[in-house]
This record gives sequence, C-alpha cells and structure tokens, in this order.
Amino acid sequence: MTNENTLSATNDCVIRFANVNGSGSASANNLFSKAVFRLGVPVSAKNIFPSNIQGLPTWFEVRVSEQGYLGRRGGYDFMVAVNGQTMYKDYLELLPGGYFFYDSSKRLPDSYDRSDIHLIGVPLTDITNSQYSDPRQRQIFKNIIYVGALAYLLDMDFRVFEESIESLFAQKPKLIEPNIKALKLGYDYAEKHHTDICRLNIHRRDLNGDQILMEGNAAAGLGAVYAGATVAGWYPITPSTSVIEAFERYCRAYRVDKASGRNKFAILQAEDELAAIGIVIGASWNGARAFTATSGPGVSLMSEFLGLAYFAEIPVMLMDIQRTGPSTGMPTRTQQSDLISAAYASHGDTRHVLLFPANPTECFDMTVTGFDLADRLQTPVILMSDLDLGMNVHQCDPIKWDDSRVYDRGKVLNEQQLTDLSERWGRYLDVDGDGIPYRTIPGTHPEKGAFFTRGSSHDEYAAYTEDGEVYARGMQRLLVKWDTAKTLVPAAEVTSDGADIGVIYFGTSAYSSREALDQLRSTQAMDAMRIKAFPFGQEVAEFIKQHSIIFLIEQNRDAQMKALLVNELAIDPNTIISVLNMDGMPITAEFLVTEIQCHLDQLAVHNPDNQQTTGGAA
Repeated sequence: MTNENTLSATNDCVIRFANVNGSGSASANNLFSKAVFRLGVPVSAKNIFPSNIQGLPTWFEVRVSEQGYLGRRGGYDFMVAVNGQTMYKDYLELLPGGYFFYDSSKRLPDSYDRSDIHLIGVPLTDITNSQYSDPRQRQIFKNIIYVGALAYLLDMDFRVFEESIESLFAQKPKLIEPNIKALKLGYDYAEKHHTDICRLNIHRRDLNGDQILMEGNAAAGLGAVYAGATVAGWYPITPSTSVIEAFERYCRAYRVDKASGRNKFAILQAEDELAAIGIVIGASWNGARAFTATSGPGVSLMSEFLGLAYFAEIPVMLMDIQRTGPSTGMPTRTQQSDLISAAYASHGDTRHVLLFPANPTECFDMTVTGFDLADRLQTPVILMSDLDLGMNVHQCDPIKWDDSRVYDRGKVLNEQQLTDLSERWGRYLDVDGDGIPYRTIPGTHPEKGAFFTRGSSHDEYAAYTEDGEVYARGMQRLLVKWDTAKTLVPAAEVTSDGADIGVIYFGTSAYSSREALDQLRSTQAMDAMRIKAFPFGQEVAEFIKQHSIIFLIEQNRDAQMKALLVNELAIDPNTIISVLNMDGMPITAEFLVTEIQCHLDQLAVHNPDNQQTTGGAA
C-alpha cells in the first residue's frame, strides 16, 4: 500500500469498536475515551447497544477532534473488530486508507481482500488464554489488552492509562495491578509486531480547560435535586431509568438528615406510567416539587393525566428521554420523534411547554428552569432529551449553581394573603391579564380556598359548569397564558449575518449541525438558529421571515418540528426544506453537508440567475 492511501492525522479521527453486548467491552471502551479526555483532547463517545441483555452486536464510537467537534462526523478511520458476527460488515465500512484491528488468533478468510486499508492483527484470544484460566477473566481482560495495543498504535502516553486505572479502582486497589498488566500485554505486543504502521496519533494537548464528562440523564437528575424536587414517581423504561437512579444517588448524598438519618425525599416506583404521573400530579398539587421521567411509550400512557394537569392547572415536570418508535420501536436507539405527541399530549385542545437541551449542562439548567416554569405557569413542562444525550457521556461545560438563586413558585397565596383579600378569590380568575390565576397549597387557610382545582369544566371560581360560554372563556384564558409562556421560555439562539439562507436545528442535532455549517459556510453564507423551547418566541418567526430558503434539521421521519412551526406560526410549509434522519443513530455532519448541498445544487439548477427562491419540502 502506498502512503497516498494511508490516513494520517493528529488528534482528528473516528475509532469504532465492534463488540458483543454483555462482554464488558463498554468499560474498556470508556477507559479509552476518558484517556483521550485526560490528554486534554476533545472527545465524544457513542455507545450503540442492542435492547437485549447480551449476545448481540454492539458498537462504541470515539470521535477525537482537536477542533472541538463533538458530534458524529461520519465514516470510520480505525476499526477495532472483535465481534465475528459483524466483522465483515465492519471491514467493508472502514474508510480507504484506514486501519482494521482484529483478533489474529484465527486467519482472516480470503474474502477479506481489500487492498486500500491496513490490517493490524493482534492474537487477543491466544494472549488471554495463555495468561488467564478463568473464562470471565479471559473475556474482560481481552478488552483491556486491545486498549493497551491502541495506546501504542496511536502513540498515546501510556501513563495516562495507568492513571485512569488507578482512579477507576481507587476503592478496589487489588484490581489495579491486573488491569495494568493486561494493558501492558497489548502495548508490548503492538510495539513488537506493529512498529510504525499507524499514521493516526493522539497526542497530549491542553484544550479541554475546565470541561467535564457527564451523561445527560445524570445531569437532569442532579438538576432536579438543585431545583428543589423532593418527590419522584416513576416506572422504569429505557432510556429514562438512569434519570431516577441519578436523582436517588444525589438525594442520598444531599437529602438525608445527618442527625436522624431520615430521607428528605420520596421516590415511588409505580405499577405503570399512569400511576407515576398521577403521583407527580398529587404531590405537585400538595405543594411539593415533583417530577417523573419516561420515554415515548410512557408519554402516550400519561397523556390523559397531562391533560388533567393542563386543564386543572397543576405544575408538573416531566422528562422525556426520546427513543425510536412507534410502538416498541428500537428501544436503545435515539430520535427526536415525540415532539407532536408531547406538545399536544391528551385529548381536546392542549398545549404543553417543551424544552430542548443540547448537552448535559443544559439538561441541568433546563431542568431547574423547567420546575420554575411549571410553577409560574401552573402547567406541565416537558424536558425533551433523547437517548444519545441521556445515556452517552458528553464533554460539556461544568455545571454551575448560584446559591443566591430563589425558586420561582409563581402565584401562590399564603394564609395572610387569603385573609386580607377584600374580594372573592377565584382559583381560575385572571386578575393580572397574563392568563395565570392565583393558587393555594391545600390546607393553607381554614375557610378560604375550599376548591383548589377541578379537572372537569369549571368557571373562574372552580365551580362545576357545563355552560359552553363559560367553558370557552376558560379555554381562551389558557391561550393568554400560552402567550405569556412565549415570553418566559428560553429564547432561540440566533447567529445572523444577513444571509439569504437559514438553517434551523434543535436538541442534540446541534453537535453535527454546527460542524456542517462550518463546512458549508466555506462556499455559501448561511445564518443559523437553534430552537430551545416551545412555544416559539417572536425571534423564531422573525428568523424564518427573514430568509428565503430555510433548512430544518430533524431526527424523525415526519418533520415534526416543521409541523409545529407551520401550525403555531401559520408559516407556508413550502418555505421550509426538511433535512431528516430517522435511522436511530445520532445524525452526522457528513450527512447534513451532503443533503443540504444537494438541495442547494438543485435550487441553483432551477434558478440559474440566483433569484429569490423558496424551497419545497423534502
């Protein structure tokens, strides 16, 4: 092979590990990605695993980017192929000039005949069989051995791996020496047999500053603690379960009375999602800050109760960690496909506030904001995370907290305020013109406030009514509150230089969208907007109005964000070109550049004079 066919780069590559689920490979692969981070080089890891317990193929992608790109790039430069089930497919997917690392205990079949890649064989099975007699040790240490080999092949500082092992097993020091031994076995074999074969390397830098590695679900769980949540009702479902696990872990650290040992929190595992959201509504009605976490199927089951909270005007915080649907779909794959079902959850006319975090730091911040919004607006607020953000470790800014921050509990009347009222208090009476009535906590006053909420049709004083005019008046007030919400939710993030073309994205699409924009802007001016919340603020409508061509990036089939924009802002659907990814994998920058450039080329053909153009839906 000539040097022209060899991939060569420093701190800029994508490494894919092909493993078997349940083999312990995720721990070894995480060890590798964290070593890159410890070297001060930006890194992004994606664990792509099946929904069974063990035995099926799993992949782990590590993106190393000195430029700080943390989304999926597209394409693989180095393949660690240790799963026979997918080995040939993995072999074919490797980029020309790339490196194919495999267990050479057995010879590769003759069908592996590519001449445009480098083969790197390490007899992992033979090495482990010669060193370990216990079957489980053989399985676990095989993974550590290939990490050690990678340390040599990629010219990484071996000491950083030793430090990682020492840190990982600080509480189990007996495991430090055998793991370092396994690393050395792989390193020494690669050094002896594969000298100077790999032109990809990862060298120490100081680019990460004070950034941290964290899962989005852990950040959301911590955010709930800092937001003052004391009650969680939940029913386990992938990929949301670790939100509650994190909340419990942080509560046990920060919410246990030191003197008595009593918990100052309550976590109730319900019999199903309906009961879980019912617990949250009941606790919130009683004045606690309460929440639940679920995924798409759970949102479907919770819809009736969400309608109750919307109409009875009870604060509710819900975290939807989206996965691939419909029905069971692919439970361990990611999508942004719950937008419509969450925004309008329940029968009848409902609209719910949605928040779209793009990284773990925002999972924390938006969780805290979500609790404040739920109390201020007396309505459900839904954090729209996804499996990619929730269950993968992301490099992000450190989480910060202002100790002077005061929770926004909204319009809650205390006993004295109720006593001092000169007029009749109306639970659903809008006295300020913002559509938000005043509420009380049950038991606040011995006489006033007998009717706190009502889920059936009611008048301004919570009295039951079937008077259509009174009902319509209440529904119109909820629209006034919706307009108020537009001024309170996080505003969209806009970067504009007056270009004719605009690109819109949201949530975890931000990672790859920013990288794609950097590439596209080398030949074409483009403005960008990241939507952070629903309802949409005025800046969203203005951005769309200011651009003759709009590309809207989504990770679903039916262009659900586009549907929301069209429905809520009365936009001509033909003004928006959808760029859609629906395969359950996090969207790649390569895909976005190809799709958007293809549309631009088509528009140029139809408009050779560069006249103002509106694009049709993809």
